[in-house]
Amino acid sequence: MATAQERKNLFLSHTNVTEPHEVGSTCRRVTPVLNRVGDKWSMQIVMQLAHGPRRFSELKRALDGVSQRMLTLSLRALERDGLISRAVTPTIPPRVDYELTELGLSLREPVKALGDWANAHIDCIRAAQQQYDAIQDSK
Repeated sequence: MATAQERKNLFLSHTNVTEPHEVGSTCRRVTPVLNRVGDKWSMQIVMQLAHGPRRFSELKRALDGVSQRMLTLSLRALERDGLISRAVTPTIPPRVDYELTELGLSLREPVKALGDWANAHIDCIRAAQQQYDAIQDSK
């Protein structure tokens, strides 16, 4: 039988996240980033742009159900966070292309891994949801 793993402290930058007084400040610090990563449309945009630059209309067609306003807001937020860049070509009408930045490219693998995990476990999650709902309905 394998020996138990050693307990290891986890570090984010210089912050030891195992210290109780620092956990709150670390959580507050990364919450905006996690909100962006947890946003439905933002991650779908990142995965669409993982294949190369796309125009607004291409993204809109690829993202089933996204409104023009939500796509615009999501693109602006991703640009503000430094995950995508926006290039305007002065034509009539103007051509706007969106592309992942180096930082955005580094997000592809974690997002893909999360998507793979969700896909591998969706049946278990749905079964758990049905079991939970059945218990709640019988109360």
